[in-house]
Amino acid sequence: MAHETSLPPFLPVENPTVPFWRTELHHLDQLRTTSELSNKSDIVIIGAGYTGISLAYHLYKQLSHSDQPHPAITVLEARQICSGATGRNGGHLRPDLYWNIPKYIERYGIEAGAEVANFEIAHIRAIKDLIAEENIDCELNLTRCLNVYLNEADGEKARQTYEALVAQGLEYTSDIHYTSQKFAETISGVKGAKACLSSTTGTLWPYKLILGLLSKIISSPLINIQTSTPVTSVNTKNGEQIVHTPRGTITASKVVYATNAYTSGLLPQYSANIIPCRGICCHITVPNGNDSPFLPYSYVIRSPEATGQSYMITRPDGSIIVGGAQYTFVEDKKQWYNVIDDSTLIDPAKNYYDDFMQRTFRGWDNSGAYVKEIWTGIMGYAYDIAPHVGEVPGNPGKYICAGYDGHGMPVVFLATKGLADMILKGRSFEDTNIPRVFKTTSERLEKAANGPEGGDIFA
Repeated sequence: MAHETSLPPFLPVENPTVPFWRTELHHLDQLRTTSELSNKSDIVIIGAGYTGISLAYHLYKQLSHSDQPHPAITVLEARQICSGATGRNGGHLRPDLYWNIPKYIERYGIEAGAEVANFEIAHIRAIKDLIAEENIDCELNLTRCLNVYLNEADGEKARQTYEALVAQGLEYTSDIHYTSQKFAETISGVKGAKACLSSTTGTLWPYKLILGLLSKIISSPLINIQTSTPVTSVNTKNGEQIVHTPRGTITASKVVYATNAYTSGLLPQYSANIIPCRGICCHITVPNGNDSPFLPYSYVIRSPEATGQSYMITRPDGSIIVGGAQYTFVEDKKQWYNVIDDSTLIDPAKNYYDDFMQRTFRGWDNSGAYVKEIWTGIMGYAYDIAPHVGEVPGNPGKYICAGYDGHGMPVVFLATKGLADMILKGRSFEDTNIPRVFKTTSERLEKAANGPEGGDIFA
């Protein structure tokens, strides 16, 4: 069998920056279930991050309770397990109830917006139950996320948005709390805070969640994991999918693209729909012996410049994970837009967080807080803000779950549960519990292909 020698340029790069989450590597990080690549598999999943491993887990759980013949499942990963966006994110399991949901409501109607909101909220319970059921230690903590506004106009707009959501009778708004300027700074601890909105959220160690899930399915002889096995192309022949890798080809009946930002390299029809966008994140700690106030909340701090934000969690050990800083580089598109290189930092942002805690939070001025690790990650931004889930239009046997706008944590687990029902049971998208606006359709593909560059990415 002839193996390919040159790799296409759309694949994840080698030698990426090292995120904090990957400083304690699991023994399954570079798993290859078998030394050789099987040339046949019923289902091939491309990508072993949050999406790929969650889907494999749901397939495994369904099959373990079935008397039907079990299909062989192969998961292919270009690098290591959870080495892409999931292993580089902010550790936030945060339903976005008052930033994106109003956009969904405006565009698709109140019922569709409520579907997305309730779907995201359901992830907090689902992940909490999953961790308890499977005994996964990923440092989950439930807390409140404070959206902090640093100028009065943004704070006032946030209040109006919140009140409009309440007036529309949306049940989930009972969990949202508005804090006016009078107490915003003292409650949040953020210097100069003009208003806050808060809601229930979770924080966790995402890499440990995914490797914990993986450890629960590798005992199955029908699940085969292959790291350092990039997929270079997929073509259809006689109704079967031929998956090409440098280590050989696999013939499959079904292929799932859990490829997020890298999707368009294998599915060119998504090139205008899911755009790779680079972001920056870091881990901040204080020198031994220094005191700093423990911040019990997680945060989204809206930039006073009104472009971008910083998203932040406090880890159980008191250290900080924070990322964002878009306003420092948003005008320089070559730094971030349509970029898949996570081996270098974003130049305009690489020093932004050096004294972030000291200048942002009360009581941190003399903490000595410093950036211990800093890294970049590649997110898949959807043209119309909604992920793409379901069967690839016009391509029977090909499925997709990708394009999370850097917001996959409260979307992926239950989306892949529904996708598993479609793959194994033949259910239609509409018979799953996935929000209707997430369905990937030819209309969405055409709208992005014919619309202005970037869509909502620049909104």
